Amino acid sequence: MPRARTYLIAAGVAAAAVVTRRSLRTRIDRSPLWPMPALEEPISGLRGRPASTRVLVSGRSEPADGVVQLHLEAMDAGDLPGWEPGAHLDLVLPSGLVRQYSLCGDPADRASYTVATRVISEEQGGRGGSREVHERLHEGSEIEVRGPRNRFALVASPSYVFVAGGIGITPVLPMLRAAEAAGADWKLLYGGRSRATMPFLEEIEKLGGPERVTVVAEDEDGLPDLAGLLAQVPEGTAVYCCGPEGLLGAVEGSLPESCSLHVERFAPGAHAGGSGTFEVELRRTGSTVSVPAGTSILAAVKPLAPNVSYSCEQGFCGTCQQRVIEGEIDHRDELLTDSERGDSLLICVSRARGERLVLDL
Repeated sequence: MPRARTYLIAAGVAAAAVVTRRSLRTRIDRSPLWPMPALEEPISGLRGRPASTRVLVSGRSEPADGVVQLHLEAMDAGDLPGWEPGAHLDLVLPSGLVRQYSLCGDPADRASYTVATRVISEEQGGRGGSREVHERLHEGSEIEVRGPRNRFALVASPSYVFVAGGIGITPVLPMLRAAEAAGADWKLLYGGRSRATMPFLEEIEKLGGPERVTVVAEDEDGLPDLAGLLAQVPEGTAVYCCGPEGLLGAVEGSLPESCSLHVERFAPGAHAGGSGTFEVELRRTGSTVSVPAGTSILAAVKPLAPNVSYSCEQGFCGTCQQRVIEGEIDHRDELLTDSERGDSLLICVSRARGERLVLDL
């Protein structure tokens, strides 16, 4: 009997240890910042990063001049993660660059994704991602994608006005299909340099017809009459706009007070560079650096923290997310949730509202 009692006690201790380990693992999984004092390496930049998937470029086409469309299929037999209109993917390109492209296919298709991009030269502000897509991704290419994520979701509304400029049509196209399927009242103003440069034009014109779709090719029609379009929309209309900064600004300036505006930018707003100087302390290294006007925190801290992670440098991918220990944040990204904004920032675009930030770096 004493031997049996010893075995029972040992078994009980082992079972308790298993339960404790599981409980601890669950707690850590739910809160990656716990327990902070025990962390030897910073976890900043890792929260919220979407899961990755290996995909095959199964098809490539050119729906307009200078535009490449890619069909991406999963490498295994399982379904791809689902998405809704307005979502985008992170493409991890062969060079290691990470770029974001809106999904423009059918959300019901769980076997493949469709994205499209226009090549942008350096003179036009391009940073090499779109050119790499055009030159290096072909049928048979294998790449990693992350997401989908949606910061441009289609809200429920009895009526919509969509405004798209050029390649900005990509997130809007699934929205048009969804609005039409729901029987909602919708109109689209679609502008571009010329009809030959405007992707999906034939499908869009068939979908809505001339009573719903207004196409403005600049070489034929000049600039669109946004004020005239928006002056006629019903109260409570949801207005969605994606395109270059000038187009977004014009829509914002013409929007009736009774309408809600939802925008997606190609790049951070013009204010992202910042005009004030502030200090950033890197708490883990004990260093302090000055961030002058027109310089990002990322650029300022890289000489002191050369291994800091970053990719898009536009506030979209989340790779450079860092935890803030002290200081008030001026958020200028298109990614973080409200809860994340409480104690972290993307150092490629965001800045300090005051004179000093302290980062867990």
